[in-house]
Amino acid sequence: MGRPKTLRATLPGLGRTLRLVWPYTRRHRPLLGGAFAALFASVALRALEPWPLKLIFDQVLVPEHAATGGFLGGLSPMALLGLAALAIVAIAVGRAWMNYLNRVGFALVGNRVLTDVRGDLYRHLQCLSLSFHSRTRAGDLVIRVIADIGMLQDVVVTALMPLVGSVLILVLMGALLLTLNVPLALLVLATLPLFLLPTTRLTKRIHQASRDQRRREGAMASTASESIHAIRVVQALALEERFAETFGGANRKSLKEGVKTKRLSARLEGFVQALTGLATALVLGYGVLLVLRGTLTPGDLLVFLSYLKAMFKPMQAFAKYTGRLAKAAAAGERVADLFERQPEVTDAPHAQPAPPLRGHVAFESVTFGYEPEQPVLRDVSLTVRPGQRVALVGPSGHGKSTLLSLLSRLYDVTDGAVRLDGHDVRNLTLASLRGQVAVVLQDNLLFAASIRDNIAYGAPDATEADIEWAARLANAHDFIVAMPEGYDTTVSERGVTLSAGQRQRLAIARAAVRQTPLLLLDEPTTGLDEDNERAVVDALDRLAQGRTTFLVTHDLRHAERCDLILYLRDGRIAEAGSHAELMAKAGRYARLYRLESTDFAQAPSLETA
Repeated sequence: MGRPKTLRATLPGLGRTLRLVWPYTRRHRPLLGGAFAALFASVALRALEPWPLKLIFDQVLVPEHAATGGFLGGLSPMALLGLAALAIVAIAVGRAWMNYLNRVGFALVGNRVLTDVRGDLYRHLQCLSLSFHSRTRAGDLVIRVIADIGMLQDVVVTALMPLVGSVLILVLMGALLLTLNVPLALLVLATLPLFLLPTTRLTKRIHQASRDQRRREGAMASTASESIHAIRVVQALALEERFAETFGGANRKSLKEGVKTKRLSARLEGFVQALTGLATALVLGYGVLLVLRGTLTPGDLLVFLSYLKAMFKPMQAFAKYTGRLAKAAAAGERVADLFERQPEVTDAPHAQPAPPLRGHVAFESVTFGYEPEQPVLRDVSLTVRPGQRVALVGPSGHGKSTLLSLLSRLYDVTDGAVRLDGHDVRNLTLASLRGQVAVVLQDNLLFAASIRDNIAYGAPDATEADIEWAARLANAHDFIVAMPEGYDTTVSERGVTLSAGQRQRLAIARAAVRQTPLLLLDEPTTGLDEDNERAVVDALDRLAQGRTTFLVTHDLRHAERCDLILYLRDGRIAEAGSHAELMAKAGRYARLYRLESTDFAQAPSLETA
């Protein structure tokens, strides 16, 4: 049962966190080496600190212990006193300077390293597959990227690095105690088991409480994020009190865990202080007895007590920082958990950049399920020629949007293959594949940036002329230039200050500026009024010219205008053909079309209602 196991039990998860961040220190090794050199120098000076006092006690205050030869033996008591005073000042100044250097060095390394960790974590999160994001609450992920990394950043600088110095002091002082007086040193070492057992038990409880508190804080962040993003729905349904109660319950539980952590940390710190007093009393009593016997000088006892205090200082520091280190360990584990999550969709080792695609699409016996035992698509086969328009219709939840996701490889097929121009999409790099696919969704997200930037996100190298051309194609140019700042108008978060039709037309412009051979449309006209729908459909018609287009829709008026209609049911293509062919078959599509046409004809307009 060696020390590594004890330390691992004392600080669960901290070793895992250090293994995570250590590779990031490589570029900062010179600075880290300098900080450690200053730390070692500080520890060495700490070991020298009591010796000037020994000189005063043994050479000045108690002359019978004075040296009889050498340099010191020829000096007067006042000269010895002056020399000792200068040594105390020199050691203090040296320690202060070395402490400054090592603290600044460790602070720079810690902040730079964890800034890199945060950047890589954010990048890693964006690369994780949609299946992961669909199962994870966004607020908790934000807490991990911002707050958990921030806690690591704070603790590494203010607690962990000082603790490293304290451990060095502990080892050095223990060795010096044994060289000064073995019986006294053994007396001190005999008290250490009294420290280790309770400390291990308490730190385990502190760590568990800290882990629970971090989990509560993640839940609170998720609740706050969801309610704020959906504030319109919350207020419309008068759910403010309900969400406040949910948040308040998690907040009170987090408070309870925080108080528990503080209470356990205070108990540990008080225990270490009591143990330090006990060890000091034992050493002082036995040491004075040795001085009276003449086997130990007063100066030696003073040095021994000073080293004893320095030896127990790391234990006091450990007790002081245990709560913060436990929180850091819990935060580090949450960060490490994310880094250990691997994207389910990645570039294969042999993947090649996609050549310029024409838009020939083939599904070959494709089966896919978000859960392996529950397939959403079953043995789907189809072929689409470049430039064709394909409508996907049928009941909700039967695989239409999933089929689009497989085309841009947001998910990988469970069985079969999806091919573009004969290339299995799994053999193409993700960036080159997705760079040739444009998407317009039912609820398109706009970012808190200018209208120009929101359009340019579709093609970062787009020129001003490209952006304006895309906006005109999307029937968006007129309402954009009517805004106070035109294309420089800043869109609020998620575009809530724009109408649904305006947001949709900006999304079409963003898709148009990409100029891709493949266009995926997922319910792009749902929820629009008649005028906006007409403008959006007109823009989509122009956008689809010359592109292989897949349209998911429940409005069969739009499906009617496509070259190929696929009716999906239970994850299979139940019917396939043009509008005329499917109407002639008088199957499910034909019945649904007639029913929808009747409903549409009988629906009263706003003017006549």
